[in-house]
Order: sequence, then C-alpha cells, then structure tokens
Amino acid sequence: MEIKILFTILISTIFINNYVLSRILGLCPFLGVSQKLETATGMGFAVIFVMTMASFFTYVIYKYVLFPLDITYLRTISFIIIIASLVQLVEMVIEKFSPDLYQSLGIFLPLITTNCAVLGVAVLNIDSGFVTADLGLLKTLVQGFGAGVGFTIALVLMAGIRERLELADIPPNLKGFPLSFIIAGLLALAFLGFSGMKI
Repeated sequence: MEIKILFTILISTIFINNYVLSRILGLCPFLGVSQKLETATGMGFAVIFVMTMASFFTYVIYKYVLFPLDITYLRTISFIIIIASLVQLVEMVIEKFSPDLYQSLGIFLPLITTNCAVLGVAVLNIDSGFVTADLGLLKTLVQGFGAGVGFTIALVLMAGIRERLELADIPPNLKGFPLSFIIAGLLALAFLGFSGMKI
C-alpha cells in the first residue's frame, strides 16, 4: 500500500503538479537554459540532485531542530542556507568534472540557489504534512525527486522544441522570448491534460 502512495506522489509531482508548467515556479532557468538540449539536460540533472538533497536536509532540520525548539519561523532562512550550500557543492563538482557544461550553464547554475521551485519543494514538503506522516522522510524524498524529474522533463521538452524551431522560418517579431512564452504556454496546456488523470 505504501508503494502505491509513493508511486502516486511521484507521478503526480512529475506530471499533474509539475513545478514549472502547473505551479509556474522556476521560470527563470526554464526559459534561460532551454536553448540547447545538452545544457538543459545538464541543468536538469543538477536540479534533480539539489531538489532531492534539499528535500532530505530540510526535512531533517525542520523535524529535529526547528520544530522541537519551536523556532519554525526560521524555516525559510534555514532552507535557503541549505539550498545554497548544495548548489555550491554541485557547482564545484560540475566545474571539476565538466568544464564545458559549467561554462555553458553560466550564471544559471548559481541561480539554482534562488530558484523558487527548489525552495517551493522544500516548503511544500513541510506544508504537505510529511513531517508527521508515516514514512515522512521517504515521501519527502520521492516528492523532491519527482519535482526534479518534472522540472527536467519540462526543460528538455522546451529545449528540444526550441532547437527544432531554430531551423524554421519564423517571423522576426516572434523570434526569441515571444516564441518561448508561446511554447511554454502550449506545454502548460498539454500538462494540464494530466490533471484529470486517476492514479
């Protein structure tokens, strides 16, 4: 029964409640990094790692430090510190092992720290009641991982479409961000179709 619940959390986070296309969080890296498929994939894996690990650490800090000491008002600042530390770790690893990807991601890699989707996952995990639920940590990890996978799917879809449209004859007024916003809107409409899905 618990596996079904975890599967439901995973599928609903990836498709039904996609953080980019349904909740409209994290649009800055979504639009900024989605010009090339390779860059979008690298950024997607970085976000999956950061969201999953941030979900773990924020759960632990909230449940075992903030809540028992009755200092839950420090939730946002402590979550941002955790996320910033994780992003710094990811940045150092990517710079060491893939300098080309590090260069192509540019400013968007450190911007994961301020990506509202990452903070949104951490806050929504706590607000979902996972702290007091059975298997709360596992549910938190599944939701964080699913949110990262959903973000990556949206990013890769957008990058694939934008790469294909580079070869198309597009009116000059639509080139660049106007067309990107239209594509993002159409993708959001497509993902809206998952909202009636029964799991």
